[in-house]
Amino acid sequence: MSGKYLVTGGAGYVGSVVAAHLLEAGHEVTVLDDLSTGFRAAVPAGAAFIEGRVQDAAKWLDPSYDAVLHFAASSQVGESVAKPEKYWDNNVAGSMALLAAMRDAGVRTIVFSSTAATYGEPVSTPITESDPTAPTSPYGATKLAVDHMITGECGAHGLAAVSLRYFNVAGAYESASGVTYGERHSPESHLIPLVLQVALGTRESISVYGEDYPTPDGTCVRDYIHVADLAQAHLRALEAATAGEHLICNLGNGNGFSVREVIETVRKVTGHPVPEVVAARRGGDPAVLVASAGTAHERLGWTPARAELADIVADAWAFARSEEKQA
Repeated sequence: MSGKYLVTGGAGYVGSVVAAHLLEAGHEVTVLDDLSTGFRAAVPAGAAFIEGRVQDAAKWLDPSYDAVLHFAASSQVGESVAKPEKYWDNNVAGSMALLAAMRDAGVRTIVFSSTAATYGEPVSTPITESDPTAPTSPYGATKLAVDHMITGECGAHGLAAVSLRYFNVAGAYESASGVTYGERHSPESHLIPLVLQVALGTRESISVYGEDYPTPDGTCVRDYIHVADLAQAHLRALEAATAGEHLICNLGNGNGFSVREVIETVRKVTGHPVPEVVAARRGGDPAVLVASAGTAHERLGWTPARAELADIVADAWAFARSEEKQA
């Protein structure tokens, strides 16, 4: 059964891939994005587009919408430490305005783009949804605040909500129409696209921040999830959302890959040398961050289909090369 959905932040990396999946599934999609970090060209053909802030969602949200998928947020950990006020305004005040607009319009379902940063330093591995939440950055704190806000909305007003806590999203997605969606962050802070920049020759080397962690090769271990798998989880979350319940699901591969494994995989996939430079540890970097996606499997019927690191890197590499040719 087709629906009508508002996708906030749908001109960004994850939001655009989810919007493309919704359209391919036969749904009607409106993207709301202020283009502060997103790209107009990333909005899938077939989606209506509104350039605007989520704080003003009440101008456009009406009872014809079946649900909201909420991606609009500031998401750089380092920037959040330097400019916490920006994150409380964009992430918390924006989400509060969105929930109010939904309440007024009678739109009673939301899927929220949350984050593993809500957990902070893990107390155990793999991380489960019942583990303590103790974010170590304003970014993580603002996302956790929105989760608490949504829980209250579900209890008081019968909202049906699913929060999806991502770990490390990577890869790219080629839609049925042949358009490819991938990462275009500026500045870029994610490991896989940074290593690919070295392979492309636009960056001299990749920094390895610490090689003395208690891991098999001494470098940090992270959980990577393909962006197309992530998108499928959002569609399943729409189906699973239940009035009065706030379901929280971790999304991850369930397997961890070290920084050096990522670098070596990029070398194999691209055929290019990737010089690395060992640097000091960064403060607050846990040795291992890996998700337990058991709840997503049980409640959403979701299992990642593209779990191999080489496949994730290959898709990201194809997108990076296509972007380089167009530059």
